Amino acid sequence: MSACLDGYHSPDSSTLQELNNIANRIRINSILSTTKAKSGHPTSSSSCAEILSVLFFRVMKYKVDVPKDPSADRFVMSKGHACPALYAAWVETGHLSEKDLMTLREMNSLYEGHPTPKIDFIDVATGSLGQGLGMAAGMAYIGKYVDKSNYRVYCLLGDGEMAEGSVWEAFAFASHYKLDNLVAIIDVNRLGQSDPTSLGHNTDVYRKRAEAFGWNGIEVDGHSVSDLNKTFYVAEKCKGMPTCMIAKTFKGKNMDGQEDLMGFHGKPVSAAATDSMIARIRELIKDSGVSLTPSPPVGDTQPTNISNIKLSSPPDYKLGDKLATRAAYGKALSKIGKNCDRVYSLDGDMKNSTFAQDYKKAYPDRFIECFIAEQNMVGAAIGMACRDRAVVFVSTFAAFLCRAYDHIRMGAVCETNINFFGSHCGISIGADGPSQMALEDLAMFRAVESSTVFYPSDPVSLERSVELCANTKGICYMRGARTATPVVYTADTKFEIGVAQVLRQTNADKVTVIGGGVTLAEALTAADILKGEGIGITVIDLFTVKPVDKATVVRCAQATGGRLITVEDHYPEGGIGSAVAEAISDVTGIKQVRMAVRGLPYSGAPTELLAAFEIDAQAIVRAVKAMIQ
Repeated sequence: MSACLDGYHSPDSSTLQELNNIANRIRINSILSTTKAKSGHPTSSSSCAEILSVLFFRVMKYKVDVPKDPSADRFVMSKGHACPALYAAWVETGHLSEKDLMTLREMNSLYEGHPTPKIDFIDVATGSLGQGLGMAAGMAYIGKYVDKSNYRVYCLLGDGEMAEGSVWEAFAFASHYKLDNLVAIIDVNRLGQSDPTSLGHNTDVYRKRAEAFGWNGIEVDGHSVSDLNKTFYVAEKCKGMPTCMIAKTFKGKNMDGQEDLMGFHGKPVSAAATDSMIARIRELIKDSGVSLTPSPPVGDTQPTNISNIKLSSPPDYKLGDKLATRAAYGKALSKIGKNCDRVYSLDGDMKNSTFAQDYKKAYPDRFIECFIAEQNMVGAAIGMACRDRAVVFVSTFAAFLCRAYDHIRMGAVCETNINFFGSHCGISIGADGPSQMALEDLAMFRAVESSTVFYPSDPVSLERSVELCANTKGICYMRGARTATPVVYTADTKFEIGVAQVLRQTNADKVTVIGGGVTLAEALTAADILKGEGIGITVIDLFTVKPVDKATVVRCAQATGGRLITVEDHYPEGGIGSAVAEAISDVTGIKQVRMAVRGLPYSGAPTELLAAFEIDAQAIVRAVKAMIQ
């Protein structure tokens, strides 16, 4: 490391003393706030106090009054349970008052038990461990390759979360893309919640693992402000690879009776013991004679405009032609990408199946291969979208997004704006078998807070879905199919969120049938068969499964005598049938029959499977006849 210290100037003794003072004040406020709240993590906060002190007052460049300035360095507290220390660090900057900090964990307080972007200095929500580094890597990618700016990204991890596979997915991603503007700091305090961590204080093992993943690994005394200053300097000078600082620390540092001892995780100090413990810490605070303030950012990052994004040309397909909706995905991305250079596509080694490859061909510098690491792909997407730096689309097989569901769930807590395209949904993919068949995806995304769920049934509606996603806040999901279905919409068809399309309807119709994707095509075929027998049905394409167009569903169902059938290539739970049933639950006089995939599917031809699971046109015909008997 000595060779990397050329040009390094060590802080003087007064500065070092003040950094220690700040660390100990962070400890005191962490103890006081958690004791007042009667819950929280003071010991986990104490182990990282010096790290935060040096980061916030010697290393990071940011504006105290504008924490999310686009040019400012980013900080991610992956060990989110230690947020009292982070909040206390912002008290030290003057941005946050001690009075506000003492509302920690209270009803209606911004300062919750784990950090969320409700707070103006928080970019991403953390606390579900193992996710912070992926999000930080996404921020670093934007900084290095998109903004091409000087800001750096710092991520503080707990040693316990290093057992999460998603952390190592992020390590691989950051190394592959040579994110030398990213620094991970592992707070190796040795103790987990119920047991010591698997590696304890074996910091050399963490270092070797980081190095094996292509990182610059450095061991450091996490309580030495002098050593931390040197190590952060080395990290900044390291080029071509990210840096991982492995900081040996002690849980409950300077907390009498709790330092480096099991049994105190997530427990506030008792009111009776607080005064004596704080008095002991105050003894460590000495008059330094200096006051430290953060350094401002360089100011080389400009605001972006990612609003009102439109397709560069309307959909161009011939009515009746058959095409899989997935085949239109990359084409639609390319169209919005032509009008906005901040559209980025992330894919998990499925680009030739999701057709994200079309966007890569059009704009190779705006396509990011994330390989088979879905958790990190979602985390990186969340990080990329922070501070409105990019419009991000994520694609893979819909079934594989299940692996990243906790990251998606936390994306909602992050108040992120990212868009998902899940291809190869349902049994209609055919011979690949159940491991590849997404039959839970609609339920999964519908359950995400403030999500919008699209189920486009032809390439025209798919292109319009992409356009709408690009302009919609929150998490958006588009369900795509492998099976080719007929083009049923013209280029000038208007699509809106929460507005269904009625494709067949007469005044004499007996039953209303709602489908989506392949089952919409089957419903239209069933309508033709039934028409030949003198039976009319109304056919509805929901378009968005969340929100549901309740008004159209109710109006059509009532017009057909209250007879309603939903048919879907999805399990019965949480899909189209569930969404419709929930929407009309307060309406009397409607009988709903729900046709869905019941039982575990298996390999077969798409037509064979649709028939076997009774969601094809003939099954719809039988269901309609049964309802009107």
